[in-house]
This record gives sequence, structure tokens and C-alpha cells, in this order.
Amino acid sequence: MQSLRTAATGMAAQQLNVEVISNNIANMNTVGYKRQRAEFQDLLYQTLERAGAQSSDQGNIVPTGVQIGGGVKAGSVYRIQEQGALTKTDNQYDVAIQGRGFLQVLLPSGEIAYTRAGNLSVNADGQLVNADGYTIEPAITIPTDAVSVSISKDGQVQATRDGQSTPDVVGQIELATFVNEAGLESAGDNLLKQTGASGDPTTGTPGSTGFGTLTQGYTEASNVDAVSEITALIVAQRAYEMNAKVITASDEMLQAANNVKS
Repeated sequence: MQSLRTAATGMAAQQLNVEVISNNIANMNTVGYKRQRAEFQDLLYQTLERAGAQSSDQGNIVPTGVQIGGGVKAGSVYRIQEQGALTKTDNQYDVAIQGRGFLQVLLPSGEIAYTRAGNLSVNADGQLVNADGYTIEPAITIPTDAVSVSISKDGQVQATRDGQSTPDVVGQIELATFVNEAGLESAGDNLLKQTGASGDPTTGTPGSTGFGTLTQGYTEASNVDAVSEITALIVAQRAYEMNAKVITASDEMLQAANNVKS
């Protein structure tokens, strides 16, 4: 019976759905995390009678036909680029992006990765780095005798040195945007990588056309909504159970057919 195979694809699809939802819930407190959503597509159909075919010599046309679906498959896991709430940290190096754009991070391999996680700090050389110690691009070095650091909405970094009243400009934070942000590849550690689907990055100053602004002393929280995720989890669980019941019912029907005595 085709229903056994069809229901099995439904169970596999809902299992993937639950895995995506569980990852969202697990990252509720991850800085800059963007929730994901599983999307599905129906499989190929078995055509028993084609719509539009002639049903008689008089030219009568079959109005709808007969097609039996083969089940469901995962189409994609889509990243929702919705703005997360801002969380106050009082760390002078933290920045939250309001609007479009990603911070650029230089990996040890020489590649550039992208992130919305603005929980930054300085390393032993005074360079502005992310939580893993990877430098922000373009590189910004904070003077060792700096007593305070100011980051403007347009990304200009100023440091006030000990004994000075006027701050010095020590660097400029730039953001990168993509035509298709959902096409970026998740690399873990709050980092994303460019792909052929995302297109090439466009870099610019925060606050300029097409780029968001920065807010110092804040980070962007995850955009996961707990209530929505729990609701989606319940729906996925019920759908999984219903597909399992279809398999049970199909199995019982096959047993009944096998027990028929001529």
C-alpha cells in the first residue's frame, strides 16, 4: 500500500520539523541568533487518469483526473531575518545592529565570516575581537592607555586617553549586507559564511543607505519567540502521531486483506 510509504515520509518530515524547532528553543538566549523554519514540498504524483484526456469517442474530456500523492519532503530550512530585541550590557565594546547588516570577522584561515553577535572585547594587543578572539574587520586597535571608548551609531570608534579630554578616532566599524541573507551558510559560533546563493557582500558605513545603525552598550537578543515555538512543536508532534496512526491503520487493512479466505 502506497499509504505506508506516504505516511513514513510524513513522519520523517515532522521529525526534521521538530529538530529545527528544538534548535530554535536551544538558542533562545544566543546573542544575534535568527530563528529557522522548515518548509516542505509534496513529492511526485502517480497519475492514474490524466486530467484533460478524452473519455469517449465523442470527445468528452475528463475534468479532473486521478493523481495519488507520494508524500512530502523537506524543501528548505529558512532563516528568519527578523530584528531581535536589544539587551543592555553596559559593556563599552558591545554593539547591537539595528537594521540590516553583519559585522565582519577575520577567521584564522583568512576567510571573512559574518555575524550579528556584537558581544565584543579587546585582546592582549588591544584589537577589537569577538567572543572567540577573532578580529573584527577592518581591524581596530584600542590604545592601551584609553580610559573610555565611544562607538557612534555610524560605527566611528573614539578612545579617550588618560590625561586627555578630547577623544581620538581609532577606527571605523563597517557592516556587510547581502542580496539574499537567507542564503548564508551557518558555520556555528554565531558565524555565517558567504555562498553562491547569498551573493557577494556589499560593505558600507552603518547608517548609510541600506545599512543599519549601531547601539553601544547593547547586544541583539535572539528573535526566537518561546510561545510560537512551543505551539509549532505541539502541531509537529500531533502531525507525527497522525502519520503514525496512518501506518497502523494501513497495516491493519493489509492484515485484513491477507486473512480473507476464498
